[in-house]
Amino acid sequence: MRDRCEELLKDMLGHNSIFHDGQYEAIESALDSKRTLVVQRTGWGKSIVYFIAAKMLKERRGGITILVSPLLSLMRNQIETAKKIGIRAVTINSENEDDWEEIESTLINGECEIVLIAPERLANKKFINRIIPAIKDGPNMIVIDEAHCISDWGHDFRPDYSRIVEIIRTLPPNIPVIATTATANNRVVDDIKRQLGDDIKIIKGSLMRESLNIQVIKLPTQGERMAWIAENIIKIEGSGIIYCSTTRDCNRISDWLQENNINALPYHAKLSSDRNEARILREEREKLLIENKVKALVSTVALGMGFDKGDLSFVIHFQMPQNIIRYYQEIGRAGRKLKDAYAILLVGKEDREIAEYFINNGSPKREQLEKVLDFIENSKEGLSSYDLRKVMNTSNSSIEKCLKLLDLHNVVAKVKSKYIRTLHPYDYDDFNVEQILETRYKELQLMEKYTDTDKCYMKFIANELDDNTCKECGKCCNCIGKEYFNSNVNTDLLKQAEIFSRSRSIKIKVRKQWPAGTVANSAKNMLKQELNEPGRALSYFGSSKFGKLVEDNRDKNEYFCDELVKASIDLIKNRWKELEHIDCVAAVPSLRRPVVVKSFAIRVAEALEVPFIDMITKPIETPKQKTMENTNMQSKNAYNGFKVNGTVKYENVLLIDDIVDSSWTLTVCGFLLNINGASRIFPYALAATTNGGGDD
Repeated sequence: MRDRCEELLKDMLGHNSIFHDGQYEAIESALDSKRTLVVQRTGWGKSIVYFIAAKMLKERRGGITILVSPLLSLMRNQIETAKKIGIRAVTINSENEDDWEEIESTLINGECEIVLIAPERLANKKFINRIIPAIKDGPNMIVIDEAHCISDWGHDFRPDYSRIVEIIRTLPPNIPVIATTATANNRVVDDIKRQLGDDIKIIKGSLMRESLNIQVIKLPTQGERMAWIAENIIKIEGSGIIYCSTTRDCNRISDWLQENNINALPYHAKLSSDRNEARILREEREKLLIENKVKALVSTVALGMGFDKGDLSFVIHFQMPQNIIRYYQEIGRAGRKLKDAYAILLVGKEDREIAEYFINNGSPKREQLEKVLDFIENSKEGLSSYDLRKVMNTSNSSIEKCLKLLDLHNVVAKVKSKYIRTLHPYDYDDFNVEQILETRYKELQLMEKYTDTDKCYMKFIANELDDNTCKECGKCCNCIGKEYFNSNVNTDLLKQAEIFSRSRSIKIKVRKQWPAGTVANSAKNMLKQELNEPGRALSYFGSSKFGKLVEDNRDKNEYFCDELVKASIDLIKNRWKELEHIDCVAAVPSLRRPVVVKSFAIRVAEALEVPFIDMITKPIETPKQKTMENTNMQSKNAYNGFKVNGTVKYENVLLIDDIVDSSWTLTVCGFLLNINGASRIFPYALAATTNGGGDD
């Protein structure tokens, strides 16, 4: 048996390959029909274990291995690896629904060794009841990749992962299970044992990454970090990944590097509004990175767990991750087959605010859970997530999280598209929400402590993952007592970075459909002549020079300074390509601050030498738009708040507001101007929130 396993290993990795400590032991455990948890460092070769085990099981007894995998980039990467030993793998996820019928036929005929399934598919009981019975000779093994996602104490808990345990319980006890992770501390290991069985075999090794040269550099402003990257990334041979916390920063940093003749591309879930086009772009960019045809991908966590490129020479963090475990996962992409690779953490002043946002929005709040449950209980035929959006002032993502948790705990059940109340009692304490939130904040504090330590970085990480075997690495900046890269910033590059950030205009999204409940009971498309033109914002609120000016002027002075007028005129005249000419200027009115936006708009009109029209009114006070949590509530609140008096006698109108968030206020005001005589509305805002726009 070992001879055949070694033969497969050589086919996969080359003639001189040998098993690492624990690899054959894990394969043997699976072939003996046992349950095994493999906790090994990034790059150790966990996928080798389950690929070879899957191939051996197929040869011995038929059947197909079910591999649950969390990220689409990981799925594509693994399928390519599996081909090296003749494994035929198919994948089922939200991006290939058109192929499901063909894939089902492949499973029925037993024409593959592995089927990779995204965990979100497990939430669809109809899907599971159809796919698993379709497998010829049945499942021969279950593989849970990135198994820390099972545990709600893990850094990346995904409720859908918990459904794997339910599936395993329905299978015969002789079906082996392999669970793999690089990032499970003792608490997470114990939780996985509790769910998969105390008799599970644990194979745990050292988490030390000997090739990594780690450095931490504190650079408060984004301009400083942009300048530092542009100066230093070219000093590193090979290609790598730059991690950012937001898609906005991914786009901005990649554009900045391209402006400095550095071949960098953004990588995230929103590369295109068309889902299929976005998938193709991500696949193309993964391939460019693997083939070293791009210097860097500037990525969110979308290119994280499991992405395997042995010669990746650097990982740079533009912002601090919110916990040590995610940080270890991400730096673990680098240096898998290199003697030296660099892991550079740039620490900025906005890092904690971003981390707290993700922590606070990671789990639904108690009142949200109970409100969702209350609406479902009081409905006659159940409610869909779309139904709930119409009656709840709660974000779409929060509603989905509430439904997922309530369903997972059997408090509600999904029947077709609607959720109904079950007889199972509801107890908030069962959800561990408060305890998990407390844990996340402790993890953030620990990450901040890491950035301040003068001890070995690698040993610090290993200790937090309960690896007590790890010694000082002897390679990080703290160990060697000097920097790999100068932490000082080139002043010329810093000036260029600041000019670059100021010169970027921000697109305001064009709304094309009224959500249900705004102008009709169901959603309704707007007519072409009712749509706004693509708008622009000068800055992001509170960020960069102009964004900070907007924040200060609005909150302290209630008057926007002449510098903002001058900057706006420059954008309107010189950097707004679609804007041919303006006939007049209008302003979004406010009862709370009646003068601020109006006085600014009048000065813009004077500078453009066009009239200001004071035609939009706000007859009643409505709740602040920023308190509206989903698009249904945002559109309804805006629609109820404004009117246009008289007929608009001008064709092209520049419509000005101070802050744009959901863009519904500008959409409604533009719509009212259009139906009252205007032809084209060009929305403009001094600042956008993160939701309010995307970089041009």
